[in-house]
Amino acid sequence: MARNKPVSFPPEADELPSPVVDNHTHFPEQGDDTVELPDGVASLPVDVQIERAQRAGIVGIIHSGCEYPGLEHAVELARDWAPIAAAIAIHPNEAPRHAGITETAPDGWEQELAPHHAEVSLEDAIARVAELARANPEQVVAIGETGMDLYRTAAGGVEAQKRSFREHIVLAKELGLPLQIHNREANAEVLEVLLRDGAPERTVFHCFSGDAEFAKVLNEHGWYASFAGPITFRANEDLRAAARAMDRDHVLVETDAPYLTPAPYRGRPNAPYVMTHTVRAVAQEIGMELTPACQTILATTRRVYGDGFTAA
Repeated sequence: MARNKPVSFPPEADELPSPVVDNHTHFPEQGDDTVELPDGVASLPVDVQIERAQRAGIVGIIHSGCEYPGLEHAVELARDWAPIAAAIAIHPNEAPRHAGITETAPDGWEQELAPHHAEVSLEDAIARVAELARANPEQVVAIGETGMDLYRTAAGGVEAQKRSFREHIVLAKELGLPLQIHNREANAEVLEVLLRDGAPERTVFHCFSGDAEFAKVLNEHGWYASFAGPITFRANEDLRAAARAMDRDHVLVETDAPYLTPAPYRGRPNAPYVMTHTVRAVAQEIGMELTPACQTILATTRRVYGDGFTAA
C-alpha cells in the first residue's frame, strides 16, 4: 500500500549566479499559530532561514508585518537581523474586523474577532503603523501590505477596507516610502483608488496576479509587479504572459512565504531560500539569461527599497 510522503520544507537548490532580494515574506513569531503550516511541520527558525537564503544567493529579505499584533515583531526582526527589513500595514482582510465587521466572506471564510480586533479600532491600528514607521526609519522600508481583497471581504466590509487602503496611501506618500499592494480579485477597485488619490512614487503590486493587460496598466503608470511562486504553476499562462508584458526594470520577485511555494514543491511550506525556482522562471519569461536577470531584479529592488539591508 502506498503511503503519503511526509510534508516538509523543500530542499536547498543551487545558488543563483548573482544575488537577489525576497521583497515580501512572512516570518512567524515564536509560538505564533496564525501561520498555517501542514500538520507536523514546525516553522524554520529565523537564523536557519537566513543561512539557507544566503547560501541560495538571497542577500536581503523584506518581512511584511500586516496584523496589529505583528507590527512590533516586524520592526524587531529588522533590528535584530541585518539582512531583514520591514514592511508594515494593516492587511486588507484585517481592516473590516478592526471595524467590527465579521460577515462571512464570498469564499466562505467565517470571520471572527480576535481580542485585538475588538480592543483596537481601525483608526488606532493604522495610527500604530504610522507611529512605528516614523520611529524606525532604518528598519521600515515600505508600507504594506495594504489594498483590496474582494475574495475574502464581504460587501459590508468593503468600505472599511477601502478607507484603510486610502489612509495607507497617504502615509506612504507622507513618509516617502514605497507601497506594497495586496490585490485579490479587485483590479478595478484598486485602480480606481490609486488614480483618484494618486499612487506613491514607488507602488508595488505584491504577488502580482493580473494578466498582460493589467501589466500594461502598471507599465503606463510606472508601477512595479512582484512575482511569486504561482508564476511557476502550469495553469498560470496568463501570469507568465503578464511577466512578458512588464517592463523588465519594473519586475520584482518574492516568496510570500510560508505560502505559494513554487513548482516543483507546490503544497509544501515556503521560505526565502526556495525563491531560486521563481527567479529562474521569471528570468525565462522576461527573456533574459539568469545572471543579467538577477542583476536587473536586484537593481530594481534597491531602487524601490534602498540597499541598507542588502549585502554589497
